[in-house]
Amino acid sequence: MEPKSTFWKRIGLQDWFLPNGKPVNEEAVKIKALTPDDVYMYIIEKFKESIKQLSFADRVVFYHEFIISFNEEDYQDFVNNRSGLFGIIVNESVKKFYELLREYQEVGKKVEPSSSKWVFRLVSHPDYKRGDKGFIGKLLPGTSNKKEENLRVTFIPRQTGVAQTLDISNDVLKGFTYYSEGYYELPYANDLHYNEKEVSKPGTKVLARLETIMPDKQFVGRKVEYLVKDDDIVVSGEDEERDEQAVFKVPSEWVNTPHLRIRLNKADGKFYLASFGERTLINEMEVAGSDVNSPQWVELPFNSRILLNGIVGINIFKPEP
Repeated sequence: MEPKSTFWKRIGLQDWFLPNGKPVNEEAVKIKALTPDDVYMYIIEKFKESIKQLSFADRVVFYHEFIISFNEEDYQDFVNNRSGLFGIIVNESVKKFYELLREYQEVGKKVEPSSSKWVFRLVSHPDYKRGDKGFIGKLLPGTSNKKEENLRVTFIPRQTGVAQTLDISNDVLKGFTYYSEGYYELPYANDLHYNEKEVSKPGTKVLARLETIMPDKQFVGRKVEYLVKDDDIVVSGEDEERDEQAVFKVPSEWVNTPHLRIRLNKADGKFYLASFGERTLINEMEVAGSDVNSPQWVELPFNSRILLNGIVGINIFKPEP
């Protein structure tokens, strides 16, 4: 029986990364445990590289999804012995992202996101050895329905420590192992200031995802996303003064304050909606308005399209796994 091929051999890169499948002098390679600073600096390095590689003219372009891969033992060392550190590293990385983007903005560069959120996936792969680090970056365009092109991948072979970059097919991602502990997601802050309350961390259950499309000039071609993490939330307009997790403030003059209340009925596991705004439609059917103190509920299925005052659209989806 032929020996099982490695991940890199299957994609034709065994010799490219490891001559003859082995380091030149394996015994001489000293493997040091990855530190939190190693991971943090690696993410920042790749963010800076994405700006350098993707930007053009006065437009600053950067990746929104960061897939950082490690050896299984290195990964488990963080998960089991340094629980919570990945989340802290992600938080600090995004703070640094905004700091760097504000610097570009201050010198007149055009800083506009290609997506409404940041996504971090910290993963492991069986073919990685202790000390290996890998990176895959994605733009996450919110309006693109095209089949994804090849991805740019950066890998640091353990025997050289020198980063190498190449294009690979999206099919290669099937070889990676994803853990719920390593998934982090948070909305993009248009004011380029980090808000720690918005982070979706492992252990924080996301009940639904709201995706909003607004006609306002500053949001043309973009979507604002809100993660539902409470059983009962309010959707309100730009005049809303409350700053709470359970209040989704839609920054548009076309939304009443408040406009909707959405709640999860735990008895049947379904969402229901009550409207307090001037006009609300669900899947082109108008919803009768009600008083804030006496809401009239109608069922709100996933994948429904809500239209507020005939102009602001909100779609409700199941949360991503």
